[in-house]
This record gives sequence, structure tokens and C-alpha cells, in this order.
Amino acid sequence: MLFKGKCRYLISILAILFIISGCGAKKSPVEKMYDVLEDVVTKEKVFEEQQDPLVTLEKKEKEIYDQIIELGMKEYDQIVKLSDEAISLTDKRKNLMEKETQSLKESKQEFKKAADLKDQFDDPKLTKIANELYDIMMRRFQAHVELYKEYSDALKYDKELYMMFKNKNLPLEDLEVQVNKLNETYKKVYDANEKFNKLTEQYNEKKMVFYQKAGLKSNK
Repeated sequence: MLFKGKCRYLISILAILFIISGCGAKKSPVEKMYDVLEDVVTKEKVFEEQQDPLVTLEKKEKEIYDQIIELGMKEYDQIVKLSDEAISLTDKRKNLMEKETQSLKESKQEFKKAADLKDQFDDPKLTKIANELYDIMMRRFQAHVELYKEYSDALKYDKELYMMFKNKNLPLEDLEVQVNKLNETYKKVYDANEKFNKLTEQYNEKKMVFYQKAGLKSNK
């Protein structure tokens, strides 16, 4: 009976060692890269959640702007009320943009882990794809920095415009200058947004190429 007990004890020890060795198995560079890319998707969920609300606020503000333009100065009280509403919407837009930007900063922090992994693959073709993927994503992050700057300027000029609408003695020339400045700024916002979206599309396409080449499948 004692002999059989020792056998069971030895078998138990071997089982434990097997489990420990299995849990402690090191991930390959490809598996680590996969984890990073999938974690980036999670980090950017907050970014994605801001898109629809931001567009909704922009549309509401545009509607208010159109109403103000249609009103004459005899409706001054109504213009002041609408201007205050528009300023409030501008503040909300800024808050959403800040959340969006913070989400991308966290995404970038996570994605930087790929810098140490992209040259560790045994397959040269996979290494090439990973380096291209990394380059596109870093340019994408930079594109959003530019977008954030232009959008912040636009929000600032928007608020200035609505403050002007509240001034009964506002010279028409000053208003025209402000509107022109806003139009130029929003043109820059549009261009910056187009650049960012294009790089996002390129990144997603290149990521799929990487996954296919590495035999991976996205879970997010």
C-alpha cells in the first residue's frame, strides 16, 4: 500500500510540473504581436464611441448657426439665446474631442510595444509587413495630432463667432473676417480628417495582410 501511495505522489508531482511548464510557456513574437494589435482595438473603443455623438453635436450647432443668420437684429434676445446654446454645444464637442484624443494616446502607448516585436519574426516577408504596419500606424497617430490642433482652433473660433453675435454693435466687417477665418480652419480640419481616415483604412488593410500571412484571426 505504501508503494502505491508513493506512485500516486510521484504522478501528482509530474502532473503539477506539466501544468506549470504549460502555463509558463513563452509566447512567440507573432503571438505577442497579435496581443498588441488586438489590445490596440480595445484601447480605441472609447475613440470610436465619440464619433456619432460628435457628428450629432456638429449638426445641431450648424442648425443653430443657420437660425441665427436668418434672424434680424430685431430678434436680438433670441440671437443671444441661440448663441449661448451654440457655445454650450461647442464645449460639449471639445469634451468629446478630448476623450477621443486620450483614447488614441492610450492606443499609441500600447502600440509602441510592437516596436520591439516587428523585427523578431523568422519569416522576412512577415517582418516586412510588420514594419510597414508600424510605419502606417505611427503616421496615423501623428495625423490625429494635426487633426486635434486644427479642430481645437475651429472650436475656439466658433466660440468667438457666437460671442460676436451677442454684440449689438458688431461691425459687419469683423463678422466677415471671423467667418472667413472659420471657413479656412474647417477646410484644414477636413483635410486633416481625410488624411487620418485614409491612414486608418491603410492600417486596417495592412493588419489583415499581416494576420493572413501569420495565420491569425482577429477577435475584435
